[in-house]
Amino acid sequence: MDFYFFRACGREKLCINDSKAAALPRIRIIYEVRMERNLTIYYTSDIHGCFSPVNYATGEKTDSGLANCLSQFHKDGNTLIIDGGDTLQGTPLTYFLSHEENDVTSLPAKLLNLGGYDFITLGNHDFDYGKAVIERYLAALDAVCLCANVEGICGVQKTAVVTLENGLRVGLTGIITPFVAQFEPVETMAGITVTDAFAAAWSALSELRRAKVDVTICIYHGGFEADVMTGKVLSQTGENQGWRICRELGFDVLLAAHQHMPLDNLQIGGTYTCQPPDKASKFICMDVTADRGSVKAVSKLLPAGETPLPAALELLRPVEQKLNAWLDTPVGTLDVPLFGGKPLELALHGSLLANLFNQVQLEATGADISVTSLSNQVLDFPQHVTNRAIVSAYAFPNTLKTIRVVRSILKTALERDLSYFDHAPDGSVCVSREYLEPIVQHFNFDYYLGLTVTADLKKPIGERVISIVFAGEELPEDKALTLCLNNYRASGAGGYGCYKAAPLLSEGRTEMQELILQYVEQHKTITVDKSRWLTIIS
Repeated sequence: MDFYFFRACGREKLCINDSKAAALPRIRIIYEVRMERNLTIYYTSDIHGCFSPVNYATGEKTDSGLANCLSQFHKDGNTLIIDGGDTLQGTPLTYFLSHEENDVTSLPAKLLNLGGYDFITLGNHDFDYGKAVIERYLAALDAVCLCANVEGICGVQKTAVVTLENGLRVGLTGIITPFVAQFEPVETMAGITVTDAFAAAWSALSELRRAKVDVTICIYHGGFEADVMTGKVLSQTGENQGWRICRELGFDVLLAAHQHMPLDNLQIGGTYTCQPPDKASKFICMDVTADRGSVKAVSKLLPAGETPLPAALELLRPVEQKLNAWLDTPVGTLDVPLFGGKPLELALHGSLLANLFNQVQLEATGADISVTSLSNQVLDFPQHVTNRAIVSAYAFPNTLKTIRVVRSILKTALERDLSYFDHAPDGSVCVSREYLEPIVQHFNFDYYLGLTVTADLKKPIGERVISIVFAGEELPEDKALTLCLNNYRASGAGGYGCYKAAPLLSEGRTEMQELILQYVEQHKTITVDKSRWLTIIS
């Protein structure tokens, strides 16, 4: 009698070969061979320069930051570590690296290499420094950059296929919101082409399917245009297309980003999806199981924790010592401290910090009027100004543009601005849901200097502006004014498409953080404008 074994998914089966058994009735035995294989994904996105567990505005330690996330990654041959972009911009550290050290790429790349990242895609803010900086960053990375709708950047691939230790073939692509071309100045995008994200994702998925992979993954620096629970469409601009990609294309996994909206363990139209919040406060751990053509996934948001990876702290320590000395350098004095507060209260009653930003913009451009916005969280700004206060208060890498506007354009913009306000069931003023969903966007409420506006919030949106006064007189329909605003708002972003039709008179190339630093250093002692631009009569 002869014996032999065959192995199915690690389990041995005993079979018998006996010539005497030939006379027995033939029995056909079919074994179900299990081919279940697993993949673990660690996913971060929108780190925005938060590499250390530090709040740079206060200098205090926080339970967040990439260094803390890295200490929780456990990598083996069946693990992929992925990032969804917006890594190089967003904190005083990245400002210091780009402006004082002249190298914003080396440290982030070393940290991602230390963490064992396999794949990344680019975020819109990674384009803030231009093509050459992106290429230096990618050259320093061990990870592969996937961005199927970006052309012209060396080191970017459209797709990749990787075979894990357990034999699972994983196909990946990356895409970015095409709005990056709208957000960024023309000179920053020189030599770069960004095409439609949905079309690029469809093409990449077709290529991965031809490669006969077991699992398809799309790393998307974009979010969801619909409510992920109800499917209600919230935006039709094309900036975010995650809902459509999930419903119409059929990736097994979509790793979303850009909106900073914490989401885990979702399935939309057969695609498993998730999104981590910004600033590396949490990360995604996803367990993917593939078995004979069927893919299932479970994802969960995990906190960064309180323990940083020691090797990451060693990398960060030398530059942070120099950074802290620079941050605490005094540069000037204001006549009053500038208090922060809740966004709604600032919108209703005005912000001296916004007035200061507008003063800087008016001096830099010579415009008649100025408009600016504030971050979602507005902290107190000290009377004795340091570099730390400035780079913490103005978090955006914006440059300035000056356009020519007339009353009709201003009224359209103001009506959009006033749509920020709504009424609660008890009749009190509250923030409109449009500014809270699908993401919180207080930064899309604008503050003016040089205009005095009267509004009636009991009127419907589109009819709330009662008066627009310039230089003490009601602004005539045909009077043209020069308006200074940041490049993001001038692009029409945030629902201010009316600005796109206005003639462009000039544009600067110096970032607002630098302009504020120069303004304070030049004037030393500053009197902040105390005027209120908005009066609400109800």
